[in-house]
Amino acid sequence: MDELLYLVHRIPYPPNKGDKIRSYHLLKHLAQRFKVHVGAFIDDSNDWQYTEALAQMAGGEVKLLALNPRLATLKSAAGLLTGEPLTLPYYRARQMQRWVDDLLATRPITRALVYSSSMAQYVMQHTRLHRVIDFVDIDSDKWRQYAEKKTWPMNWVYRREARTLFDYERRVTHAFAASAFVSEAEAALFKRLAPDCADKVFGFSNGVDTDYFSPSLTFSSPYPAGEQVLVFTGAMDYWANVDAVTWFARDIFPAVKRAHPEAAFYIVGTRPTSEVQALVQHSGVTVTGAVADTRPYIAHAAMAVAPLRIARGIQNKILEAMAMAKPTVVTEQALEGIDAQAGRDLLLASDSAAFSAQCIALLTQPNPALGQAARNRVVTGYSWARHLASIDRALNAESVVSGINAETEMRGAA
Repeated sequence: MDELLYLVHRIPYPPNKGDKIRSYHLLKHLAQRFKVHVGAFIDDSNDWQYTEALAQMAGGEVKLLALNPRLATLKSAAGLLTGEPLTLPYYRARQMQRWVDDLLATRPITRALVYSSSMAQYVMQHTRLHRVIDFVDIDSDKWRQYAEKKTWPMNWVYRREARTLFDYERRVTHAFAASAFVSEAEAALFKRLAPDCADKVFGFSNGVDTDYFSPSLTFSSPYPAGEQVLVFTGAMDYWANVDAVTWFARDIFPAVKRAHPEAAFYIVGTRPTSEVQALVQHSGVTVTGAVADTRPYIAHAAMAVAPLRIARGIQNKILEAMAMAKPTVVTEQALEGIDAQAGRDLLLASDSAAFSAQCIALLTQPNPALGQAARNRVVTGYSWARHLASIDRALNAESVVSGINAETEMRGAA
């Protein structure tokens, strides 16, 4: 069996949050063809328990290093002196570099898949490798969006990160054989921003396990009787999610609550920040923290909401809610990259007034057809096997990314 190096910024197991869902399914797919050697960081001590399961799944060597976010943030300041993006020293570790170098010197590895720009630094000097990167999102553009929401001095720091990281993303794309993004829309944006890289860039979407996220499954309700729940799911230490639920709780939900006193807003996700926890001061708002399974919260909600104002790529939370046939209300930013028709598969809102109006209308007159259309859209368009085939082609030395893009265009025209 051929061997492959897989570098990931966060342990790709278990698939319990956005980035880990994609990296997990990539690993599961790769392990069917390769003995996979995995190098990754752990920023949640609870994830150490999955080391053995990860090793069995990968089939090759596994190198996991602890990452302390506070110490990593201090380390990242070195980028201000070197002129590089702060992201690189944040994820830089001599032990990881030594492991990669030794592994490539002793094992018959000719291919590497890198997940996220921060991990590319470990194979930049290994030019004989056939290297493919899954950037997932255009991270540099997320920093640009953050800068627009912050005041000095952080807006200066974020603008600098956007600029330096974009330069690095371009450099990696030129050096590697192929570069993937989480959607065709995300890939098209990068091509517009960096036209000199266009011939190496393609997109492939996330998938959904529609048997796992299924409306036919039965769950006990986690909600008190009589509540009409609007639910948001996601990692609640991620700033884009924090901004989303804060905006919803303060500017959108009060109007919904006035129209429907039985309405309740549940924020379901790990590691809620102090800002998120403080939202319980608003009438009808509940913050659950980590839960063993988000599906009961989705299944028994009246609707799912995704009020994201800062977003890149594809939002798994939306696809999962749609797969469970749950009516879903989203912003334009949250919908970007998802192939769904507003008004048929989900509801779209451009501002706080429109968002509250859509939620009120759904509570006043439930729309089961909307949820069923959402489920149908995910079942027909979001198969992991279908989307991951493009990674196989990119990992073949003879593959041509332009061929992947041509095939994508043909599917879109069909």
